[in-house]
Amino acid sequence: MDEKYLINELKNKNKVVFDFVFTYYYSGLCAYARRWVIDEDTAEDLVQDFFVHLWTEGHKLEITSSLKSYFFASIRNMSINHLKHNQVKKRYENYITKQHSESLQFTEWEFTEAEIIELVEKTMEKLPPRCREVFCLSRFEGKNNAAIAEMLDISKRTVELQISNALKILRTELKDYLPLVVLLWLLK
Repeated sequence: MDEKYLINELKNKNKVVFDFVFTYYYSGLCAYARRWVIDEDTAEDLVQDFFVHLWTEGHKLEITSSLKSYFFASIRNMSINHLKHNQVKKRYENYITKQHSESLQFTEWEFTEAEIIELVEKTMEKLPPRCREVFCLSRFEGKNNAAIAEMLDISKRTVELQISNALKILRTELKDYLPLVVLLWLLK
């Protein structure tokens, strides 16, 4: 049969021509798809999806090569897209599995908010009195360094050093709990 006639009739949704093309190409396209996706059921699904699309969108057909080349190129592209989609799915499943296993590990580190606050308070008590005072004014009362320096009658540089020392001590003392402390601090 003339390919131009077949293409034109597929565009016009001629059921007889569609049935002929389906019967003629179906098994060959399935065998070709199996080369790509291995699984027979998946290959058949891809070919069936192709023919459904051909029927519903056939009026838009713009075939510049032969009908056979168009069909096989379409199946190749659908197979490649299927494989890419499966890779993305597998990466996502691995990511979710990893997150789940990490969250199980994290449950070993669960503390109540009160426990973390108590831990921070005990660590704050270890700070030298002036250092603790400067740090509390800065972090808990929101005062800037210049205001703290003026309020305590010390230099701005001393305020900066006291805050830096407090952070070093807190970081060292709370290193095992730091993610939890930061999270708690952010949620307040």
